[in-house]
Amino acid sequence: MRVLVTGANGFIGKNLIAELKNRGGHEIYEYDVETSEECLEAFCKDCDFVFNLAGVNRPENPEDFLNGNFGFASRLLEVLKKNKNFCPVMLASSIQAEMNNPYGKSKKAGEDLFFSYGKECGADVYIYRFPNVFGKWCRPNYNSVIATFCYNIARELPIQINNPETVLKLVYIDDVISELICAMEKKPFRLNDGFCSVPVEHTATLGEIAEAIFSFRESRKEKTVPDMAEGGFIKKLYSTYLSYLPKTSFCYPLKTNEDERGSFTEIIRTPERGQFSVNISKPGITKGNHWHNTKNEKFLVVSGRGLIQFRKVGSDEIINYHVSGEKMEVVDIPPGYTHNIINEGNADLVTFMWCNECFDPANPDTYFLNVEETVDE
Repeated sequence: MRVLVTGANGFIGKNLIAELKNRGGHEIYEYDVETSEECLEAFCKDCDFVFNLAGVNRPENPEDFLNGNFGFASRLLEVLKKNKNFCPVMLASSIQAEMNNPYGKSKKAGEDLFFSYGKECGADVYIYRFPNVFGKWCRPNYNSVIATFCYNIARELPIQINNPETVLKLVYIDDVISELICAMEKKPFRLNDGFCSVPVEHTATLGEIAEAIFSFRESRKEKTVPDMAEGGFIKKLYSTYLSYLPKTSFCYPLKTNEDERGSFTEIIRTPERGQFSVNISKPGITKGNHWHNTKNEKFLVVSGRGLIQFRKVGSDEIINYHVSGEKMEVVDIPPGYTHNIINEGNADLVTFMWCNECFDPANPDTYFLNVEETVDE
């Protein structure tokens, strides 16, 4: 399919083109403000689908709203009509089309124009009134509050909130792109009023959004991660925040607890999914020799060679598991078994460890008992 994308260098345009390229099988015609009229003519003559994402949000003069939104839409449809190309067309409008302001009026005029074009020419028309769209590659300090909050908070710059109780309707860029692809495949999510919509929407107040983004910044210090529930707003907001990190801030240090035996470093602590850590044991060192009532763990040796031993409390039987970084195997550490891990190699033994709960000094649920200690009958 030959796909024309206007506004190709904009926020939605960049994400759409990237996804079309990822999927392959499409010839993409990219049009933006610096593209020549000759190219637009050639694109409109040849294309099989049009995504009209072009528009202006913050012109210097209010009258430029009409020129940049309605004016270009009119020119685009005229060129399609001139070339007798009545392929499906999509228009990116805004929920502000219902408002009596210059931007809203220009968007409403574009909508009316597209609906009329569809009736006159028999072309399939998909008009989306987008709410606040957020995600990677959106320009901060322009027209997206989330982009601005993410950019500024990541750099410890101030943000301005006039009313923290203001409620925003939001759609995530990946959900937008998925819906646009559906429209291209003639499977749009169409509403009863003739408009199309992104089926996955979120609502949040400005105060809630700011609080969440501040918590993302602090999560590095606390070694936490937010709720990653599939499809959840916080998961999408966190991904967006990370895309605005300064280039010098992709990495951050961790506290490592070291002694003559090796080291232990926590990576992530979560209230719902436990704690993730890296344990390093020097050659010949034994760590552990303790057991838990409820706490359970998973050990994965990623480098070196070792032995994990178990003994059920009250039993003489010792269970041995030889582990190595050459063979990735997870060893479960069940409750009620005293256990240890011994470095049997000549190099450091590196073990990735997961525990079902974060360590709490007030309730450690850890009881020292040598695996090889004789059971008192």
